[in-house]
Amino acid sequence: QDQEKFYLQKEQLTVDSDDEYEYEEVPVDEDFITADLDEDLDLAVRTIREAEEEKDATVKKGELPKPSVTRRAEVVDDYVRNFLVRMGMNRTLDTFQTEWYELQQRGSLHAEDIGVVPDMYGRNQELDNEVKFLKREVEKYRDAAMNAKETYVKIRKERDYHRMHHKRVVQEKNKLINDIKRLKRHYQQYEPTLQQLKKKYEVAMKEKMLSKLEKDRAVGQVSGLQNTLKSMESFKGGSAKLSQGPTTSTRRGVYQTDSEGRGPTQRTLAMEREMCDVGNEPGDFKRYPNDTEFPVDTGINPQLANVKRTSSHLSRTGGFRLSNTFQAHSHPVSCVKLHPRKPILATTSDDHHWKMWSVPSGEIIMTGEGHTDWVSGCDFHPSGSKLATSSGDTTVKVWDFSKAECVHTFTDHTHAVWGSTWHTCGDFLASCSMDMTAKVWDLNSLRCRYTLRGHTDSVNSIEFLPYSNTLLTCSADKTISLWDARTGLCAQTFYGHMHSVNFSTFNLRGDTVGSCDSYGVVKLWDVRANAPMISLDVGPHPSNRLAFDPTGTVVAVASNDSTVKMYEVASGKVSSLVGHEDAVQCLAFDQNGEYLISGGSDCTVRIWS
Repeated sequence: QDQEKFYLQKEQLTVDSDDEYEYEEVPVDEDFITADLDEDLDLAVRTIREAEEEKDATVKKGELPKPSVTRRAEVVDDYVRNFLVRMGMNRTLDTFQTEWYELQQRGSLHAEDIGVVPDMYGRNQELDNEVKFLKREVEKYRDAAMNAKETYVKIRKERDYHRMHHKRVVQEKNKLINDIKRLKRHYQQYEPTLQQLKKKYEVAMKEKMLSKLEKDRAVGQVSGLQNTLKSMESFKGGSAKLSQGPTTSTRRGVYQTDSEGRGPTQRTLAMEREMCDVGNEPGDFKRYPNDTEFPVDTGINPQLANVKRTSSHLSRTGGFRLSNTFQAHSHPVSCVKLHPRKPILATTSDDHHWKMWSVPSGEIIMTGEGHTDWVSGCDFHPSGSKLATSSGDTTVKVWDFSKAECVHTFTDHTHAVWGSTWHTCGDFLASCSMDMTAKVWDLNSLRCRYTLRGHTDSVNSIEFLPYSNTLLTCSADKTISLWDARTGLCAQTFYGHMHSVNFSTFNLRGDTVGSCDSYGVVKLWDVRANAPMISLDVGPHPSNRLAFDPTGTVVAVASNDSTVKMYEVASGKVSSLVGHEDAVQCLAFDQNGEYLISGGSDCTVRIWS
């Protein structure tokens, strides 16, 4: 092994000492303060200002902007050349330059081919910004499209609504046109009657004048005969009397009197009174021997047992539902009535007909024709063998099912008759009319027993309290009245409605009266207290009719808004039965309250159970 060799050398290091260094004394502010400096204020201020300006210049010099270096992208051919030079590919570089200049001379290179080399990052950023911008535009157009779609759906719904409204208006217009034509035809029928009545009136006036002339002539003849008799009697009395002048008894116009001082006219009137005085007749005398006696007013309603039942509408979940519908008439249905013993329904309509149906199947049994105007109402005889109908032709007709014909027509009303009702005994029929009266008819003597006067406007409904002689009426004068049918006198009047009362009825117990008016207000009255117990507003549409169910806990109201309102008396809850397509005009519960029947202006009858 080679041995390493080391060399040693001695060196002398001298240490610099501060003690040997010679210092030069420098005077303070020798360069700045001269010996001949005059101490004055102007020079001091100027010196301070120059120092501040020098300081500001130094700061501004430090704030000069640094020059920026802009890196420009190189063109494509320079990029290729730099790459080939860096890689040492000289022959390839020569070949490239030769071909490049040849193509450039020929003009085969396009502007985009000889441009600068694109910056990928910058280009990507531009594309990314463009993509984001396009996405925002897409979202904007998508929102605009959704808004346009919603607007389109809304406009389409409005179009459908207005189209349906237009169709309904057209139908109502056609209906009104038909009604106007029908009214014109109806009033044209009155023209000949009016002409005939006018001729009769003129003839009667002529006869009256002739009768008056004949009466005056007859009075003159009687006066002359009486004077002649007087003169003859005085001639028989003697010549002495003849020699005297004419006495007062023979003067014209002075009549012979009896022992009581009565003239001939007074004597004739007294004789007529004696002939018509009932007091002179025997005790069992009757002016109208066929009149029927009213029954004793202590009847008991055998259907009161139904009051203790539970209402079917309340016991079933959700209440009544529509179970059957059938087309009853060609015009609005004005009244529905159930047979007292059989599942038979009678309906009346504005088409001048009444019909009988089997319920709940809806099969027609019978059709009645005879009225010359709309039929407003009907009511079954308590035995179920007859039907009474009232009409706008001012008549009340009684139909016998066994004879299948109208057996009698009452014609005393002077305006349209709105309704009729049978007494429980079946011998009396009551009707109400637009002539502001109600009448009680005797079916045995076939005459009007009483005319109930007291209402000051049209009497819209009438009803006998079952098994009693009490009548209930309501009127367009906003009042409801109770009448005694035996005397024809008003016993009680209910005040409280603010509008025309369309209908009133008793509950089964007879202690409550229900009424409804033309503004949809329904009132329940306590008959004993003569005051309203409940007032319910189901308007603003008119309430046309109402009915108590047999239990008296539910009131059904036929409304002009095409629904049936069901009012629960205990809870005050109101629900609606929806199904009719037009105003509901009438309704009725069956005797057990199992179902409800309604009729409306849509010409249909609907059964709810």
